[in-house]
Amino acid sequence: MGGGGGERNSMGVLVPTVNAGETSAPAGAETQAAVAGTEVVVVTERVAEEEEEEEVDKDILCPICMQIIKDAFLTACGHSFCYMCIVTHLQNKSDCPCCSHYLTTNHLYPNFLLNKLLMKKSARQMAKSATPVEQLRQAIQQGCEVSVKELNSLLSLLMDKKRKMEQEEAETNLQILLEFLQCLKKQKVEELNEIQNDLQYIKEDINAVEKRRIELYRTRGRYSAKMRTLVDDSSTMTVRPPLRDKGIGAIVSSPVNLQEQGRAGTSQTRNTDTRAPRNPQIVQRKDDNQGGSDSQDPNQPGKSLARKRRVHAQFNELQDCYLQKRRYWARQSQKQGERVANIMNREGYSAGLEDFQSVLSTFTRYSSLRVVSELRHSDIFHSANIVSSIEFDRDDELFATAGVSRRIKVFEFSSVVNEPADAQCPVVEMSTRSKLSCLSWNNYTKNHLASSDYEGIVTVWDVTTRQSVMEYEEHEKRAWSVDFCRTEPSMLVSGSDDCKVKVWCTNQEASVLTIDMKANICSVKYNPGSSAHIAVGSADHHVHYYDLRNISQPLYIFSGHRKAVSYVKFLSNYELASASTDSTLRLWDVNENVPLRTFKGHTNEKNFVGLTVNSEYLACGSETNEVFVYHKAISKPAAWHRFVSDDQNDRDGDMGSFFISAVCWKRDGPTIVTANSQGTIKALVLAA
Repeated sequence: MGGGGGERNSMGVLVPTVNAGETSAPAGAETQAAVAGTEVVVVTERVAEEEEEEEVDKDILCPICMQIIKDAFLTACGHSFCYMCIVTHLQNKSDCPCCSHYLTTNHLYPNFLLNKLLMKKSARQMAKSATPVEQLRQAIQQGCEVSVKELNSLLSLLMDKKRKMEQEEAETNLQILLEFLQCLKKQKVEELNEIQNDLQYIKEDINAVEKRRIELYRTRGRYSAKMRTLVDDSSTMTVRPPLRDKGIGAIVSSPVNLQEQGRAGTSQTRNTDTRAPRNPQIVQRKDDNQGGSDSQDPNQPGKSLARKRRVHAQFNELQDCYLQKRRYWARQSQKQGERVANIMNREGYSAGLEDFQSVLSTFTRYSSLRVVSELRHSDIFHSANIVSSIEFDRDDELFATAGVSRRIKVFEFSSVVNEPADAQCPVVEMSTRSKLSCLSWNNYTKNHLASSDYEGIVTVWDVTTRQSVMEYEEHEKRAWSVDFCRTEPSMLVSGSDDCKVKVWCTNQEASVLTIDMKANICSVKYNPGSSAHIAVGSADHHVHYYDLRNISQPLYIFSGHRKAVSYVKFLSNYELASASTDSTLRLWDVNENVPLRTFKGHTNEKNFVGLTVNSEYLACGSETNEVFVYHKAISKPAAWHRFVSDDQNDRDGDMGSFFISAVCWKRDGPTIVTANSQGTIKALVLAA
């Protein structure tokens, strides 16, 4: 019994477990099936509702506009339409759009039932698409019954939500404000550091300049003392010889005369000794007058005052120039190490101060252009007198002019300046087949001159024989520019309206190299320090800088001009100037590929007005018949000169009728030769 019971107990333990599992599984399955069935029913009902809504939507669409009917009207034949749709239809036809039954506006009746159903449907759709807040508002507005307790609970929830949102918005606003203030602080700290650095530079430079002034005063003091000694000695020498001579020639002189002359000489010497210390400026002025022509000018104080006025007039420009140069050299010192940081010149100036002093002295030195000489480029056989190009030869002895008169005229500069206007004739004159656009002297062969013309021909002339040496006719359109290479005198480059840049060699009849570009070429120029680099000014508003060893693409493209680039010129191996018909000049660094400065003041919107440069200055013409000169470190004009028409009738309209057409510096000197569209050529010199 016990064993049986034990087995039964053990079986009892086992069987219920198994049975429980077996019996529970179907129950769970039934539950899951029930839930699944419910979900299926719900989904089915939802799909059915959607299908029904779609069918209803189709039924309430206007057969004419295929939109939900607005302001439904029923026809006599039983169809509903939008009132405006059916009325518009009946203006053209008298039938029903659905069944073609005869129909007029008298057979239209308002469909009140359909309008009511449409309003309810529209309200349901708005309720479905409305936000919870809008639904709550609509429910309250429609008079939904809500208890006070429920309203208090709802208000409490709304207040909590409002406080939370206000807190989040405040935190966001504070975060934005904090970030702004931190950014502003960082910016101002950087500005403060920059200002402190600038102040440190200024203090150092003030100390250096004051130290230099003290040294000059001491040197001048020693020089003045030496001069006083020399004056004393010269005074003594001028008194003693007459006494000695008269003492020897006793036939004429007497002891009384000797005594009187001795007393006179002694008193003169004493007077000289007593006057010299009291008026050292007199001695100094005499010494200064012996020093050079600049000191002999009685208007020296006036010139100094004028230079100071120019400084104040361009103070902001000069300030920017000083800080720019000072910061640049400070960065260079940091890059190259402390060993370079303290390098000073012989005057005790830093590199930045020395650089700026050079700018300041050259900029304030001149303020105007003075006419040195004037001549006419007129030709009795040609009415057009526009001078397109002026170029000096390698020695600055001769300058050549060319233009629309189809003639190249070579003048001797010294004769033009020194001889009267009636006697000024070209030393060489050569005729061409076409109008000329540009000239370029060979820097090695003095008598070789290149020209480009309106037929696209590039010609190399021998000025001595007045004959052409080479003619290149590969350009298909007008050639605007030609330039000889300075480092390789047998090479020259030209640019044309055919969008091609061609490189030529005087030893070959065909071009050596061709660069195809997408726009007209207005100007080309060799880098003065390289035979492999050229700058190209184009009508596409850009300056293209090419390495001729790889012409597949430009080395750099300088962008900034808003119109065609009419001229490009090199101030140095790394400084490139460009002119454009957007009335600006621009200066570029071809080594660093960065713009340096933009010059404004002249007017140039459609004509070639010329561009010329030297190591310090840029000069160009203007369509106001004026010549403008800029210092390369200052954006505003340093000097200008206006041409005045010889014709009394044209003087009033001179500004608009004529323009400057060509300009050329005489190397690095202050002299510039200019010409205008009237054919007047003037030699100008920078003056104070």
